[in-house]
Amino acid sequence: MSEKAVLSEIRGRVGILTVNRPEVHNALNTAVLLEMEQALLALERTGGVRVIVVTGAGDKAFVAGGDVAEMVTRRGLAHFQEFGEHLHRVFRRFEACDKPTIAAVNGWALGGGTELLLSLDIRLLADSAQLGLPEINLGIFPGAGGSQRLIRQVAPCVAKEMMFTGDRISAQDAVRIGLANRVVPREQLMEEALALAEKIAGKSPIVLKLLKRAIRDGSEMPLTAALTHEQAVNSLVFDAADAHEGMSAFLEKRPANFTGR
Repeated sequence: MSEKAVLSEIRGRVGILTVNRPEVHNALNTAVLLEMEQALLALERTGGVRVIVVTGAGDKAFVAGGDVAEMVTRRGLAHFQEFGEHLHRVFRRFEACDKPTIAAVNGWALGGGTELLLSLDIRLLADSAQLGLPEINLGIFPGAGGSQRLIRQVAPCVAKEMMFTGDRISAQDAVRIGLANRVVPREQLMEEALALAEKIAGKSPIVLKLLKRAIRDGSEMPLTAALTHEQAVNSLVFDAADAHEGMSAFLEKRPANFTGR
C-alpha cells in the first residue's frame, strides 16, 4: 500500500479521498491536514469529478481524532497560529466545496473525525461506527468547529451533553438525533456510498453548485434575507443550458443529459 497519508482516486464521476493512517486509527496531524487539503483541491479542480466520497483506511476508524502525541507538545499561541489555523481552514474547505460530499464512516469518528463529518454534506455510517467529541476527557474542548457546528445541526441540549460528557454514541443513535443519514452494514458501506454518489453525479453539476451555495449562505442569514438570496440564485439557474435540457427532457419523456453548462 502507498505510504501517503491521504489517498485519492477517481472512479468515473466520483472522487474518493481516503485518510490512510490505519496504524494510528487515521489520526490527524498537521502533515495529514495539508495532504487532505491538496487532495480535496485536486478533486475539486477535476472537471469530470462531480461528487467526492471521504472515508478512512482500515476496518477500525474513519478518523479517530487529532494526533494527541503531536497536540501535547503545543502551547496556546503556537496551536492557534499553526494546527488550529490548518484545522479550521481545511474543514471549512470541505464545508464550502461546490461539489457534493459524502462521508463513508467505516469506524470510529471521534473528536476531529466527528468534526470532519460535520463539514460534509451526506453521512453514511457503518453499523460498527461510533461518534463522539471526547476532548473534555483530555482537558480540552472541540477545536475544529465542533463546538459551533454540532450545536447548529442537532438540538442544543443533545450537543451539550455530547460535549460535556465526552461520551461516544452509536451509529444508530447518530441517525436518531439527526447527525447522519443512515446506517449501512460495514461490508456494504463503500458500495452504497458510491451508488449514492453516482446517483447524485447524474444531476446537473452547475445546479448542484448553486444549490449548495444557496443552502450554505442562506443558513447564515435571517429567513427574509435567505429567501431573497434563494430567489436570486434560483434565477441564475435559468441561464444554464442544463435547466432547459432538464425541462425539455421532462416534456419529451426522455432522460436528461446534464453537461454542467
